[in-house]
Amino acid sequence: MDHRRTSVTLYSPQAQIVLDVLDRDGICFSRREYVQKKYEESAPVFLSAYDWFVKAAEAHVPKPQGAEYPYWAFKSPENVDPSAGGRILVLRVPLDEAVFFSLYDWNKILCLSYMGKTEKEEKEFRQTLLEYGIRRESDLILTNFYPELKRQVMDSWHRLFSHDQAIRKAISENQPLSGVQAGLWCIKKEWVMGQD
Repeated sequence: MDHRRTSVTLYSPQAQIVLDVLDRDGICFSRREYVQKKYEESAPVFLSAYDWFVKAAEAHVPKPQGAEYPYWAFKSPENVDPSAGGRILVLRVPLDEAVFFSLYDWNKILCLSYMGKTEKEEKEFRQTLLEYGIRRESDLILTNFYPELKRQVMDSWHRLFSHDQAIRKAISENQPLSGVQAGLWCIKKEWVMGQD
């Protein structure tokens, strides 16, 4: 008998408007404009990371019609940051509708930082930046002054998805995991199992 799982329980912090749209339409999509509005003056940083994610994640989980930006969900409720308010939705999501990665790696991208294969490689890259007189890695992404270094940083971000298949396998075999984040192109009412 095959005991592999085909879905996963995830926790996703959402505003009341998402719950209202789910009740009304049965499905909810995030939009670029929502991120821009939420982060205001910090929006360029988030939009740089999210725009990259949208393009890269499509290769792993195709974006359905109507989807623009991802929703974030977490394998463990302890990883959810409830400080923004709203509700934490408990979702049962088919494995093939989520892309999985380390939340620690995603935080590197949110900081617009180089993601090395090793910590040593990351230190070496930071040293290179100092030799160029660059103090903040984020300047590489937010300006066009160092196109080659910018390309190196953005190319390194593809490592975000290097654990996707291993995470899927661990989930399907019901193995314990920590620090796992997921990107969802939508939230469907049928996935909602409850709220915390």
